[in-house]
Amino acid sequence: MRKKNLSLKGVFPALVTPFDRKTETLDEEAFRRLIRHVLPYVDGVVTSGTTGEFPYLSREEQRRLVEIAREEVGEKLVIAGCGASGTAEALALAQDAKEAGADAVLVVTPYFLHPSDKGVYQHFYDIATRVDVPLILYNIPQVVDRYLPREVIEDLADLPNVVGLKDSSGNLTYTMEVLEYAGDRIDVLIGHDEVVVPALAGGVTGMILASAQVYPEVWQEVLRLMDQGRVEEARALQRKVQKLSRIFCRYGGGVAVKAALNMMGVPVGRPRRPLKSVGGALIHEVRAEIRLELEKLGKIQVEDEPFEYPGGPLEARFGDLELTPEDIRAHNLRVGSGTAGEGLNKVQLDLIAGRKDTPLGDAYALQLTYPLHGREALTTILEPGLTVRPSTLLLPTLPQKNLRQANMIYGPTQSALARAIVDALEARVIPEEAADEEVMIVLATVHPKALDRHALYHSVYEAARAAIAQAYLR
Repeated sequence: MRKKNLSLKGVFPALVTPFDRKTETLDEEAFRRLIRHVLPYVDGVVTSGTTGEFPYLSREEQRRLVEIAREEVGEKLVIAGCGASGTAEALALAQDAKEAGADAVLVVTPYFLHPSDKGVYQHFYDIATRVDVPLILYNIPQVVDRYLPREVIEDLADLPNVVGLKDSSGNLTYTMEVLEYAGDRIDVLIGHDEVVVPALAGGVTGMILASAQVYPEVWQEVLRLMDQGRVEEARALQRKVQKLSRIFCRYGGGVAVKAALNMMGVPVGRPRRPLKSVGGALIHEVRAEIRLELEKLGKIQVEDEPFEYPGGPLEARFGDLELTPEDIRAHNLRVGSGTAGEGLNKVQLDLIAGRKDTPLGDAYALQLTYPLHGREALTTILEPGLTVRPSTLLLPTLPQKNLRQANMIYGPTQSALARAIVDALEARVIPEEAADEEVMIVLATVHPKALDRHALYHSVYEAARAAIAQAYLR
C-alpha cells in the first residue's frame, strides 16, 4: 500500500546552485532569487542534486542550501539531494538535511566503486532506518554507470521511510518495470525531461526536472492536461520544449540550464570547476540554440530592428548580382516575385532565371566563389545529395546576424524553395529543357524575427510557386 506521509505529485525543479562568477563561492542571494522565480509554478524544490553540482559542494554548503530553501518556500516541499559514494557520508548529509528542515532526501545509487546489489540495498537501508526522514531513491545511470536494480527497489519499497524513486534514465522500459513491481507502494517521479508525457501516461506521479526552473509553467500545464486525459494537448506542449529539454539533458550538471537562466535575466553564475572553462562550458552554437529556443518560448525578448521588404521595379532588385534591368532585357532573363504569409511569417522571394551562358551564369558562379559576407548564397537541395534543377542559389537579402535568422533561411526556406522548384518542373511550369540549360538565383527576404519554422515553410512554398509562375508563364 502507498505510504500516506508525503505526497510527491507535482512539479519539482532540480535547482542549480548559483556561484559568484569570480570567486565561485556560494551566492546565497542569487539562490533566493532563483527560488522566488520558480515558486509560483512549482510544488516544491530540490537542492544540491545533479543539476545543483552536488559533488562540488561541501557538506556545509549543502546544509545551507536546504536552510535557505526552507526559509523561502513556505509550506511547499523541500527535497534535499544527499548523494555520496559512501554510506557514512550520505548518512551525515541526510541527517544535516533533516535538521535544516528538508521534507525528504534524494539519495543516488552509490557510485565510482560499484558495490554488489546487496551492498546497494544496505546503503539505502542504513539511511532509511537511521535517519527519520522520507527517502527518495535516485536512478541516474548516465553518471553512475549502473542502474539501480529493480529488485533492490522492490525490496526497499517495503521500508516505511522509502517513499519514492526519481528515475532519470530516460529508459521507459525500466520506468514501467519499476511501476509494475513497486508503483503500489512508492511514488515514481520522472527525472528525464525528454520523456515526461509518456512517463505520466505510464503512471508516474510527478517530475523532478532541471528544465522545471526554466519553464515550470509548461510542466504544470502538461501535468494538468494529462490528469484531464487531454493527451494530444500535452504532447503538443512537450514537443514545444523538446529541443531545450534535450539540450538540458545532454549537458548535465546545470551547465546548459545556467546558461539559459542567465540569458533570461535570472543570474546564477557559471558552474564550478572543472565544469567551468574559459569563455563558458558550452560551445557558441549550443548557446545560440538555447537563445533561439528561449525566444520561441517568449522567455527572451527578441530585439526590435528596422525592417522593410524590398520594393520598386522588380528588374531593379538584382543589383547585388551586378545585373541591371538592361542586362535582364538584353539576355531575355526571366524574373518573378512572390509574397506569402502574414506577420512574422511573411516572406518575399524575388527570382531571376536564365541560360548559363548569360551574365546570370557569371553572377551565379561569382556568388559561389566570392560570397557576400553574412549573406552567403546556398545551393538549393531537396535532400542531402539531391540538388534541384535548374541549379538554384538561395541568397538572403538581409545579413544573417544570429543563429535564429540563419536557421530560418538555411532551413525551412531552403527546403520549401527546393520543393516548389521540383513541383514546378514536374508540372511543366518550368520547361524540361530549362533543367539543364538554365540557372536560377532567388533573393529571399525573411522577417528577422521569424520563429515558426512550419509556418515559414508554407509561406516560402507559396511565394516560390508564385515567383516561378510569374517568371515562366508570362
